Amino acid sequence: MNLKNNKNTGQMNYSLEVYHDHKLIFFSTKNWLHPLFDLEDFLGKSSFPAYQLLIKDKIVGRAAALLMVHLKAGQVFANTLSKPGEEVLQHYQIPYEYRMHVDKIGCQTEELLKDILDPAEGYLILKERIRKNQKTVFGFNLDR
Repeated sequence: MNLKNNKNTGQMNYSLEVYHDHKLIFFSTKNWLHPLFDLEDFLGKSSFPAYQLLIKDKIVGRAAALLMVHLKAGQVFANTLSKPGEEVLQHYQIPYEYRMHVDKIGCQTEELLKDILDPAEGYLILKERIRKNQKTVFGFNLDR
């Protein structure tokens, strides 16, 4: 797929945008990786085949790239793409483009997954991290 001729690789209005046949079918204004997990829920309820979708994300690091592979994304556009994120997309031969390329993003999640290349393993680690963070409110562990 040639993203250079895709009119949907221009300006983004949301933190995550998903297109099917040049039509916006999903978007999110949330931050971190939450939009990709919301996309997973959306795809589970829709008839859109993920391999036909263009996923546009403002920042794609290793974690986002692993989630996109897990979702079986067809193509990816990133405003900012990290070298570790690019490594994942290249390994799984996902067509991609970016506006800005950086060595790394300042994110603990990218460091946490630095040696992970398996999307299923990355997915489980991220889901566990979300679960642990949901049990903490204002610094207090609710799991006691």
